[in-house]
Amino acid sequence: MAKLFIFGIGGTGSRVIKSLTMLLAAGMKSSNNFEIVPIIIDPHKDNEDLKRTVATLNNYQKITEKVGSDNGFFGTKVSTLQSLDQKLGLGGTYTFKLKDVESTKFKDYFSYNSLDEENMALADLIFSGKTINHAKDPVNLLDIPMDIGFVGNPNVGSVVLNQFKHSEEFKTFANNFGREDRVFIISSIFGGTGAAGFPTILKSIRDANEQSGISNAGFLRDASIGALTVMPYFNIAVDENSPINKSDFVEKTKAALDYYRNNVNDDLNAMYYIGDDYVGKAYENDPGNNGQKNDAHFVELAGAMSILDFMNLNTDDLLTENGKPERTRFREYGIKEDLQQLFFGHLGDGSSQRLGKCLTQFTLFNKYLNVHLDQAIENKTWSTSPPAIDKQFKNSQFFSSNLSGFLKQYSDWLNELQNNSRSFKPFNLDADLMTLVNGRFIAKKFLVSSFDYDSYDMKLNRLVRDVTYVSAEQKLINLFYTTTENISQEKYGYQKV
Repeated sequence: MAKLFIFGIGGTGSRVIKSLTMLLAAGMKSSNNFEIVPIIIDPHKDNEDLKRTVATLNNYQKITEKVGSDNGFFGTKVSTLQSLDQKLGLGGTYTFKLKDVESTKFKDYFSYNSLDEENMALADLIFSGKTINHAKDPVNLLDIPMDIGFVGNPNVGSVVLNQFKHSEEFKTFANNFGREDRVFIISSIFGGTGAAGFPTILKSIRDANEQSGISNAGFLRDASIGALTVMPYFNIAVDENSPINKSDFVEKTKAALDYYRNNVNDDLNAMYYIGDDYVGKAYENDPGNNGQKNDAHFVELAGAMSILDFMNLNTDDLLTENGKPERTRFREYGIKEDLQQLFFGHLGDGSSQRLGKCLTQFTLFNKYLNVHLDQAIENKTWSTSPPAIDKQFKNSQFFSSNLSGFLKQYSDWLNELQNNSRSFKPFNLDADLMTLVNGRFIAKKFLVSSFDYDSYDMKLNRLVRDVTYVSAEQKLINLFYTTTENISQEKYGYQKV
């Protein structure tokens, strides 16, 4: 199975990967059947966005360890980098650990005080820039603490992230990279970590050589590489004590785009751009000290769809020779109507159909387990037929911790998308099944009862007879996928995709 290595850089990288994990759980998958290997790069080890993404990935992986990855829901294999190397075993993490950044100031990272007079003067010229702009109590760039990120300074980040190409993680990635594998890089363009990390990682891959201890450097040099460049998409509160100021975002974006045009774009097979100039509620101005926990945003969800689009591109459209792509494809994402609150119907036809069907199915699954399972368990044909979905199963580690934990994370994600600004509110989460999907109403027909949990149970009871299941875990996942697919077509008008 071919692999897609996804490098998620900084807070935006983490949040896009979290959205991708939700889509994979809901049944969206690549027609080319890639195994996903996320690698999150963020010097800010206490970043709450990073922690939440890793927790979501861990639950996803534990679910697929029980039910496999050849399913409707949770149908894509997700692996850690370390698990690809047989010598390292099946463990590992989804994060790349930067060395020498914990409790370290930038000047100590590169031994500023041991430099000779000329090099010390050069470092002062390049990195002091006098101060971090806008802060009430300015801090010299050389005194930035490394473990809260690069607070909007890509010149600092480029120095620290240069260690990537010398790391054990890069060697593990490179030596497990096959001919058919691909790479995707996610980064914001208006901060520090993402803007610095993207060109550094791309250059490390395209410049791979056998002399650096990489056995299959040719595969890496000629890899199919896609990237998502995230432009400004959220508002941020004014704080005179913070080094981060929204007014800088546009200038940083312009500078980065100009640099990418001259130095980066030609090395990519596909470049995806996304951003949002809608001025909504302001995020807390947190440079990193307080954990940086941002609500999920529609731009991150649309960004996750770009990864699926890249996986679906034909290999012949992504040819690379001697480290140079035959051509670079440029793609953007748009919506039909520029509204403060979006439903599925406000998206492009392809997104509306594919995203709507999968998320509607998964939301129906989640809603049944939260609202109706206790009434149905050990009482309905679908639950009592072997292997049984009973109270013992409901108390198992799989259900009570991994699956329930993931579904809680999914519900939180939907609520954050709904409450953000711009808002993406595809569902009435507290409504009945008849009015669950915003913009899609179930018509009441003569002599046909309305859609409720009794009719949901009837479909489960009928469809459970058609398949033999090897475990209760597999039964729960696959029976509900088949049933919700039936409901999504019959009741909500989605087409089978």
